[in-house]
Amino acid sequence: MKQMKFLTAAAIVSAIAFASTQMGAQDNTVRETRDRAEIEDLMWRYARALDTSNAEAYAAAYAPDGQFGAGANATKGQAALTKMIADQKERQKAADAKGETRAPMYHMTLNSNLTFVDKDHARLEAYYQTVFGAAGQNTPPRLAAAGREVNQLVRLNGKWLIQVRDVQPRD
Repeated sequence: MKQMKFLTAAAIVSAIAFASTQMGAQDNTVRETRDRAEIEDLMWRYARALDTSNAEAYAAAYAPDGQFGAGANATKGQAALTKMIADQKERQKAADAKGETRAPMYHMTLNSNLTFVDKDHARLEAYYQTVFGAAGQNTPPRLAAAGREVNQLVRLNGKWLIQVRDVQPRD
């Protein structure tokens, strides 16, 4: 009788443990699916801010201590990132004033691979292209840049942000 109660209790504990493992796996799948959508939206907002020279929106895509680039020449922190894009916009305005209108710019991400390091950190690797659109009938679109990128992403206060964006990775 004692052995039967023990086996019944063991079976119940095993069933509960199995069910909770399955629920945990489902929760992770749901979270990662939601996180992928949020990260995709983050990178879209980043590209649009860059293409439109929206310095505030560009810097808002980064963590407060986030950085563009790696090594000694990296631009670090939201204030420096805002200034980097604001300076670019001022150079554009100066060129426009001289009649040197620039074609629209488009930043594209290709063949991306997103890996979750843990629930609050991810690594997004991809190839990129920067294209200047057509600037009139006689000026076709042109490829301005192409390369590989590695982005370290972090979730802060429930929001995915870029921690490090490296467009010249060494690996």
